[in-house]
Amino acid sequence: MKPVATTRTAAGIQTGRLAVWWLLASEIVIFGGLLVSYIMHRLAHPEWADYASHTNTWIGTVNTLVLLSSSLSAVLAHHAAEQGDGKKAAKLLLATIGGAVAFLVIKSFEWTHEIHEGFTITANGFWAFYYVAAGIHASHVIVGAILMGWVAWQANQNRELQRVELVGIYWHFVDVVWIFLFPLLYIAK
Repeated sequence: MKPVATTRTAAGIQTGRLAVWWLLASEIVIFGGLLVSYIMHRLAHPEWADYASHTNTWIGTVNTLVLLSSSLSAVLAHHAAEQGDGKKAAKLLLATIGGAVAFLVIKSFEWTHEIHEGFTITANGFWAFYYVAAGIHASHVIVGAILMGWVAWQANQNRELQRVELVGIYWHFVDVVWIFLFPLLYIAK
């Protein structure tokens, strides 16, 4: 027997997919408010450019490439799931999880260096925004990796393959958020 989320529809959309999009809509409100607040403060505080000059653009670039690569493996996992190949989908989701772990490891080294240099969350408004925005994003990376692990376990048993797409949608959202954070926090100096 299939779960209700895969057989029932609301507004012509499977309820599982609709739930993911509703979740992402609420996340857009959170990140949108944070980013608009950051932009408004950045415009009002030209000295933030000096603070932003201490972020490491190369590390931010590497992390961007890591996340974009992990999105590719998520897309390939979805394709494998659509073909009914749960084992391949699971392996590709594990590659995506590897990207999440790499992102977090790189971020932890970056933050350790920045904190050691005195750039802490209490240093000034820029660093407060930087750590809050990047921290909220990192928490979403962690949640995404955990969800992908669960979905990969099910996919490996050829069960609930529709969830590969749902976790992929969430993961792409996490990547899109980073695409906004990266230029605002690392490039706009």
